[in-house]
Amino acid sequence: MFRHLGKTRTYIHNLRIASLLSFVAGLVNVAGFLSVQKLTTNVTGHFAFFVDEMYKLQFWKGFVYFLYILFFLMGSFASNVIVEIVSRKNERYIFIIPVVIESSILFVTGLGGRLTNLYPDIIACSLLFAMGLQNSLVTQVSGAVVRTTHLTGLFTDLGIELSQLFFYTSKMQKARLHSSIKLRAAIVGSFFAGGVISGILYSKMLLKVLIVGAVILNMGLVYDYVKFKIILLKRKMHR
Repeated sequence: MFRHLGKTRTYIHNLRIASLLSFVAGLVNVAGFLSVQKLTTNVTGHFAFFVDEMYKLQFWKGFVYFLYILFFLMGSFASNVIVEIVSRKNERYIFIIPVVIESSILFVTGLGGRLTNLYPDIIACSLLFAMGLQNSLVTQVSGAVVRTTHLTGLFTDLGIELSQLFFYTSKMQKARLHSSIKLRAAIVGSFFAGGVISGILYSKMLLKVLIVGAVILNMGLVYDYVKFKIILLKRKMHR
């Protein structure tokens, strides 16, 4: 689901990566909010808070919200830089380094849960960087078909496509719409499931629930590696 690019990428690949990463994003979203009371998977709300604090001449508070936005941007920037560098050597492995970095951030942040009261802004910036990294990676890998860290644009597209069901009547158009709606529904469902599980586990694990997200990401890498090796083995056996 990670390594297939371009023409070799299928709807099933996008469905799998969307479900996996949306679940992680939902988990991070709830864990981040419960721990530091900040949005940690998107920056839309932070723009409003930034403007509000600057208007009230609370420049330091405004600067903190600016940092949130900046770290999400830096995550996206770093992901693309890594992808561009690695793709010049072997594009099949462009996803490994960003996913490892993201899982490492979640793991380290989860272990540092006791610092939430002392350094809430550092934790928020770390998670926003990780989500910027993830959103950029999945956008590139899926050809801009999948985004997983926030639902605003997703619900906009979903509303448009649901309305199109009343007007597009050909079998090809219906099939395309059904596939797209199913993909978006999977993202919403996985994001919601990740959030619910995060909320349940947070009462016992606190910020260590992020370690669950790190484990899931690494399981995705292992699954992708094993499946790729199985495919190569089958090809050799049929030669």
